[in-house]
Amino acid sequence: MFDARLGYDPASPDSIEHFAEGLKDKTFYEVISENSSITSEDIESYANKLRKGGLGNLLEEGYFGYKANSKQESDFPEAGVELKATPFEYTKKGQLRAGERLVITMINYDGPIEDDFYHSHAWDKMHLILLVYYWRNKTLKRNLDYKIKYVQMFTPPEQDLAIIKKDYENIVKKIQDGKAHELSEGDTMYLGACTKGSTAKKSIVPQFYGDKLPAKKRAFCLKNSYMTYVLNHYIAGKETNDSIVKNVEELKKKSFSDILKEIVNKYIGMSDKELCKIFHREYNGNKAQWNDLAFKILGVRNEHADEFEKANIRVKTIRINENNSIRENMSFSTFKFMDIANEEFDDSSLYEYFDQTQLFFFVWVQDGDLYRVKGCQLWNMPHDDLEHTVRKEWEDVKRVINEGVKFTKCINSNGEIKFKNNFPNKKQTQIIHIRPHSKKAAYRFKNGEEYGNVNRDAYELPNGEYMTKMSFWLNNDYVLKQLDCIDQK
Repeated sequence: MFDARLGYDPASPDSIEHFAEGLKDKTFYEVISENSSITSEDIESYANKLRKGGLGNLLEEGYFGYKANSKQESDFPEAGVELKATPFEYTKKGQLRAGERLVITMINYDGPIEDDFYHSHAWDKMHLILLVYYWRNKTLKRNLDYKIKYVQMFTPPEQDLAIIKKDYENIVKKIQDGKAHELSEGDTMYLGACTKGSTAKKSIVPQFYGDKLPAKKRAFCLKNSYMTYVLNHYIAGKETNDSIVKNVEELKKKSFSDILKEIVNKYIGMSDKELCKIFHREYNGNKAQWNDLAFKILGVRNEHADEFEKANIRVKTIRINENNSIRENMSFSTFKFMDIANEEFDDSSLYEYFDQTQLFFFVWVQDGDLYRVKGCQLWNMPHDDLEHTVRKEWEDVKRVINEGVKFTKCINSNGEIKFKNNFPNKKQTQIIHIRPHSKKAAYRFKNGEEYGNVNRDAYELPNGEYMTKMSFWLNNDYVLKQLDCIDQK
């Protein structure tokens, strides 16, 4: 029934959404200033950037007229609607990007967890969400000046729910197996098990199942990559990408990983030259060729396939030589030395990448001057590898950066000046090492010596010197051990 005091019917999702549309193109300050019952103390409290959920509470209390609370029921219990105020940002290219993952509800470690997704508290909180997207413009001093851009009722569509349901079941199985301490967002595709901020990462509780080993507190969340897709394609109306899975019924019966393998298995043993003929592509033997053929086999144009984009899956083409080794180490984005010097591993971009990202390995094996399809797999870094080995190897890099990189000047056989450094090299590591990401070296030393284009090809070190841009690389022998389609010798 319509409530004149509130201005909407709290039992009607349509009425709630219609009322919420009045938020569009307003700043949070404009919203709150229209409510005469809100005091200056209230406004100051909502504006406190350290207050978790402050802007959401502002909407609840200052616009929708109900008191914010920590009850397990939906924000609008009569309508079964959950309110979520969530930020978006613009990339350097002007594209929309979700500002963060969307936290749904905490995972309970105090008792049994619900097996059935559609009877779970996660589904109760997710099945009908009023999304309020606001532009987190970081050039503004006050968060109350952020402007609300999009308001829409949202339920994950059928093809997404098929994957979300399997994600939920995978998380539940790991918890019930007593492995909640091994959870990471990279385990799943759209629905993740996330920690909430640096405090939560360090907050551990006993598990209900198994040996009750301590585990980080986590929450069910819709991943940042998924929410970016929702924003761009379901709300802002951007044209959708190619889909790998054409029939949603397949996703209800099989995992996405199994579907990928079934597609690729049809081409196992075929050579790159044969495939170039089949897909009417010029054979030129460059690196892009093997990537392109992998996408053509999957029936998509590039790695921005719907499922890959929603799940933050990165495609990595791997070529195995005839001697059963991988030709190259696997590179990732460059990093700034000063960033590593001032961050902890749990908050580092490297940890975030491997904790939240899945890699799709498409594997080719050499046969003379050809490469043949060998297989594929979805992979995310095992918990112990990330938490122990990679942590130590990252910290070794940080230590060298903070203690001061030691350079040794030498001249190669061509008479070129080179500089060796004391970072751990590949032979001294098990999983990751760093090396230049650019073919052009650049240095600037305290004594005034300068080599190459420092402004373009180098980053500053804590001691004021500059060094060629570097990136982390996965050791090729480590990657080889991860491949389930290759006989491990």
